[in-house]
Amino acid sequence: MGKSKAVTGEESFSSGGANAVIGFKISDAIMMLVIILLCATCVLPFVHVAAKSISGNTAVMSQSVYFWPKDITFDAFTRVFHDESMTKSMVFSVWITLLFTLLGMIVCTCAAYPLSKKRLKGRPVLTFLLMVPMYFSAGIIPQYILYYQLHILDTFWVLILPLIYSPYNMLIMKNYFSSTIPDSLEESAFLDGATNFQILFKIVLPLSKPILATLSLFYAVGRWNAYADNMYYTRSSDLKMIQYKLYQLVASATEAQNASLADTGGITQSTPEVLQAACIMFVTVPIIIIYPFLQKYFVQGTMIGAVKG
Repeated sequence: MGKSKAVTGEESFSSGGANAVIGFKISDAIMMLVIILLCATCVLPFVHVAAKSISGNTAVMSQSVYFWPKDITFDAFTRVFHDESMTKSMVFSVWITLLFTLLGMIVCTCAAYPLSKKRLKGRPVLTFLLMVPMYFSAGIIPQYILYYQLHILDTFWVLILPLIYSPYNMLIMKNYFSSTIPDSLEESAFLDGATNFQILFKIVLPLSKPILATLSLFYAVGRWNAYADNMYYTRSSDLKMIQYKLYQLVASATEAQNASLADTGGITQSTPEVLQAACIMFVTVPIIIIYPFLQKYFVQGTMIGAVKG
């Protein structure tokens, strides 16, 4: 009788284990399906634009191009690369993005490192004041007046200085320092006679490569994709970044096929839709090239920096 109960128990346990395995497989399949659908919503539009950028004008105008190019031609890219204003804006955008990222990381580090230390007097008040810009903004008109009084309107500094401090990035870096760098490590360095700057540059930053790479990518992508400040606060054609040029091209795409903006050079032989797709690829590829080199740091830096230890 006891053996039969034991056998029954083993059978129920094995059947329960089999049901659990099946349940896990079903849940994994559902999650994979959801992830695939989410990835498709990001990848398929990019593939569609890439196909249009190298397709013929007739095929694009007839809306017969979806995810595979038709009548393959690189005329749009040729005209984009031969347009001096586009290439000049590309070089200017790269330079502004690099300088902006460098200064942004310096400002972010100088704010996050002191706030991550409990020995800092008035830390709660300073943290509150530095987090206020994350929730409140004066608006475009007060900002314009401020930039005018600072004499940075229509200069490249208006594209850099107002945005180099990011409360969100500072908070992530602060939490990373608090949860990752042990206090005992810094205390031992203090006992050896190290200063705050020596600890920061020789101990903290070398141990913070994941968060530095992650936030550098945030800064670079944010500056690369922004164009509103370029549109509102600059007038000179020499200060137009590539995204602003793309915005102008998108705006002109609603006009007649033979119409073109004065600053679009010789880009008039392709349809606006094809040129728009080619320019999107032109400004997107640099970020796609950079991202794989930072991917190994991206997840680690974001997850550790987003959770307070």
